[in-house]
Amino acid sequence: MPPIDAGKKKLVSDIIRQLHQGLSVEQAKDAIVTKVGKLTSAEITDIEQSLIDEGVSPDEIKRFCNVHALLFQSALEQSVAIPDSPSHPVNMLRHENREIEKLLSALKDASARGEHDAQRSIVLRLRGVDRHYALKENALFPYLEKHGFPGPSKVMWSKHNEVRELLKKAGGGQESASSDPDALTALIAEVEGMIFKEESILFPAALERIPAKEWVEILKACDEIGYPFLADAGLHATLMETEKLEGQAAAMGAGEIGMPTGKLSVEELSAMLDTMPVDITFVDAEDRVKYFSQSRDRIFVRATSVIGRSVQNCHPPQSVHKVMRIVESFKKGTRDHADFWISMQGKRVHIRYFAVRNPQGKYLGTLEVTQDITGIQGLEGEHRLLDDGE
Repeated sequence: MPPIDAGKKKLVSDIIRQLHQGLSVEQAKDAIVTKVGKLTSAEITDIEQSLIDEGVSPDEIKRFCNVHALLFQSALEQSVAIPDSPSHPVNMLRHENREIEKLLSALKDASARGEHDAQRSIVLRLRGVDRHYALKENALFPYLEKHGFPGPSKVMWSKHNEVRELLKKAGGGQESASSDPDALTALIAEVEGMIFKEESILFPAALERIPAKEWVEILKACDEIGYPFLADAGLHATLMETEKLEGQAAAMGAGEIGMPTGKLSVEELSAMLDTMPVDITFVDAEDRVKYFSQSRDRIFVRATSVIGRSVQNCHPPQSVHKVMRIVESFKKGTRDHADFWISMQGKRVHIRYFAVRNPQGKYLGTLEVTQDITGIQGLEGEHRLLDDGE
């Protein structure tokens, strides 16, 4: 990707800074058109990344994210060809967007007619944008970070979480007893805006930065997570699953792993960890994700692209500082565990962090254990082994 012209970059950066200081959007747009001219999506993202690198907080960028999109609409020049392959991750995500647009159109119609039951039904179907955004967060963002572009992880992820909150308020979460009409209007605007940001800015910039061989890895990660709006993605995912199983079969012949209290084959250990009624993620002493279990009903999305990723980039900006404070306390030895519990999509979720140390007390990493405790909370009395009826 050719570097952006330094003079053009300074002009745009200065205009954005003036915008943040009170310059109107129209004045900023005029300045972009008259002083700068056309900009590619890669140039736009490079400028925003530079602002973050120079000290402008991601929260400040996020606050003006929608304004930036409006600002660059008239100057945006598409310079990146969309891949021909229909199964390329960018095309799969664009197909998802077409399905999301159909839901948004139906939601607008139902809202105009005052059909509240239909509105709620459509908003519940829109909950799939949570996983659509998770595809970007867990499959695409790690590779952008790898190529020196962490901006989307810091800014776009925050926008994702704003949409997730709007979904709850608009009646798209089981935690919500009734819908909020203002949240519904905001939800439609934010989801439409995110589609523009993805297709006009994020995807072209990613195509310029990420080499072809890494898109294959992103595709595999997307298939692991699953496409929430594509009914025809099943065959593609099955092909990837076959490849994954072949790789596991090769690993299973690697002998046994000896431990102080016994030996297990890779097959036994992997199946045992995946069978446990909890999600497990291990982050090593260098704050890199090293392992996660693949239980059937995983609560939080994970894909193999996360392996080796800095834990700082695995959490949304709103909570990462809290996570790192816990990790630092584990490293210092002032704390050994931390517990949290949240309500999420009708479930009660218990999240626990444990410091992992060797027998000499050396810090080896952090273990995250997540469990759906909804059923456990409802237990009463006793149910003994012999009461099972078998």
